[in-house]
Amino acid sequence: MDTLSLKFRKLKSSDKWVSIFAAVITFLTYASVYAFRKPFTVGSYNHASLIFGLPYKDALIISQVLGYMLSKFYGIKLISELKNLGRGKLILLLVGLSWLSLLLFAITPAPYNVVFLFTNAFPLGMIWGIIFTFVEGRRATDFIGASLAVSFIFSSGFVKSVAEYLKVNYAVTDWWIPFLTGLVFIIPLIVFVFLLEQIPPPSKADIDSRITRLPMNKPERKKFFAEFRYGLVVLIILYVFLTVFRDIRDNFAADIWRELGLGNEPSVFTATEIPITILVLVMIAAMILIRNNRRALVVTHFIIVAGFAVAGISSWMFIHHQLSPFLWMTLVGLGLYMGYIPFNCIIFERLIATFKKGGNVGFLMYVSDSFGYLGSVCVIISKSLYSNKLPWATAYSHGVMYLSVLGVAGTFIALRYFNKKYRREFTANAETQNIPVFDNELMLNIKTANA
Repeated sequence: MDTLSLKFRKLKSSDKWVSIFAAVITFLTYASVYAFRKPFTVGSYNHASLIFGLPYKDALIISQVLGYMLSKFYGIKLISELKNLGRGKLILLLVGLSWLSLLLFAITPAPYNVVFLFTNAFPLGMIWGIIFTFVEGRRATDFIGASLAVSFIFSSGFVKSVAEYLKVNYAVTDWWIPFLTGLVFIIPLIVFVFLLEQIPPPSKADIDSRITRLPMNKPERKKFFAEFRYGLVVLIILYVFLTVFRDIRDNFAADIWRELGLGNEPSVFTATEIPITILVLVMIAAMILIRNNRRALVVTHFIIVAGFAVAGISSWMFIHHQLSPFLWMTLVGLGLYMGYIPFNCIIFERLIATFKKGGNVGFLMYVSDSFGYLGSVCVIISKSLYSNKLPWATAYSHGVMYLSVLGVAGTFIALRYFNKKYRREFTANAETQNIPVFDNELMLNIKTANA
């Protein structure tokens, strides 16, 4: 008995260290990838000409977001059908193509170099899905996925600080900042991708808890979506809201800080994102303690509701001069990421595990992302064309405030739908299997479904 107990403790310890290793490596890998994505946003490009009536920087952002959007639509097929072989090489190939685009952006005169932000974004848009396939379908996926997801909160601010440092201390021009920032991170990225491929596959206990995750062909994708269509449509709409406002904050953070009088402080980008990263990581990683997938799905909806509330209330206080600019940017970021991060690591993972349906998170995530970036493109173009004189800080604070009301209502609608569907399916399964109504476990699950 003592020998068996010792083996069990070793197994648990091994699982724990695999989870920690996977969390650290996925965090560092995706953080390094961000160095090829966001550094261009620190540039002001003040002397560049308008492009089709748009400010040059707005045109750059639109070009990149268009690349992400089309990448996500293409990724619905690529990521959902992805096999396990050669994933590390694929990551490096995609990043290499993206980095080459940044070199072409630097050496091609404006405005013709705008197209290279599109070619920079298209390969990068598929990397999150590839990385997530290494950690999906595990009992610790909530913890590992949280680490992966919050990496872009921290890294977005960190790589901008690195880019701003290069700009201020080495007089790097706006056009060369993206390529040289990528150069700083290229060696670490290669190392992290190698370590990423050393992550062991899910254990038998993982599979028993979260079911096996398999590639999905087109008929399987259609069948899965049709079965949950109403709840998924609501979740996708919510995700569009969150993506739009998270993306505006991410892309125009430098402009917002300049309007708020803090544009010449490189550390400000990291100062707001570090506490957000820590708080969201702790909150989301704690979901690993909830073993019941059904209960975790419900709790995730309430986290999203809380995120919308934090973002909305902090914006209302900022508009009415009850909150400092720095605290507002921190709290609105915290609220948006409380809503945004669960989509990237928990809600679809627990949805699949709750209903025991074959599939993978990549499919659902890329459907959501494709429409999210489509929404970002539309908002950025509309703002640039019709209200360009309105400061970003003003437009953003008011937009987030109204968003929060819709977000809270929509999240409760989605929760109600999944509650009802679970209750119907569980009752049908119980009747099919002739489970007696006095079965204690059955009654506990029914209470959970009605919670």
